[in-house]
Amino acid sequence: MPPRNPVPPGRRVPPGQTVPPASPVPPRNPVPRGSPVPPRSAEVPRGGQVPPAGVVVPSRGATPARGPVPARTDVPAGTPVPGPPGPVGTGHPDTPVPAGFLDALTGWAAGVTLLTLADGRDDIGATVSAFCPVSADPPLVLVSLIASSYVAEVLERANPFAVTLLAADQRVLAGRFAAAGRPSARLLLAGVPHRRGERSGALIPEGGLASLECEVTERIPAGDHLLVVGSVTAVPYAAESGDPLIRFRSGYLR
Repeated sequence: MPPRNPVPPGRRVPPGQTVPPASPVPPRNPVPRGSPVPPRSAEVPRGGQVPPAGVVVPSRGATPARGPVPARTDVPAGTPVPGPPGPVGTGHPDTPVPAGFLDALTGWAAGVTLLTLADGRDDIGATVSAFCPVSADPPLVLVSLIASSYVAEVLERANPFAVTLLAADQRVLAGRFAAAGRPSARLLLAGVPHRRGERSGALIPEGGLASLECEVTERIPAGDHLLVVGSVTAVPYAAESGDPLIRFRSGYLR
């Protein structure tokens, strides 16, 4: 490579003056002698420069590092993000019944009630021990029925019903309305003093601790049962004394 002329073109050199030699062109990014040769993964592209110390140049064909994932903008703020699936919880149709579960429930003492309602020209009823008050204001009660039972089927389309809190001496009456294939409630109450509720139209036996007439406000499927919430519309009677009929250990307490 010929040396570059430091004198600008067109300028004359005075007589007796010598032209200074041209300075050598320094090499590009000289590598100090003794410096290690960069590995193949840090090859310098043709026509490029040696990167400064500490800078890693990806090798050819290497996948560049991914940056942070941008936040989604199609989900409204505050929308809960579903977490990973957990174990099967209670109420799941595939949840197995724990061993001893049904036997354990027999240790729960519960009062016995008689649920009755009018279904067109027929009267039906069933003994129910899964009964509880829900609210005093507004007055609400709840009964739990086997979802496949005829009473639950009728309550799916009927509205008013009555609940009688049975007394301890009404054990026979409770047994009648608990029997499978039982006839109409009118036959089961034959010979038993009873009345027809003014608000519900249901048959209400006398002699219990209390009776309630209700309107269905909510039906809640729960496993193999149907929970029915009723709003109390009338109290035909409430005894001032008496002992309740209690179910315990698959039988009635004496």
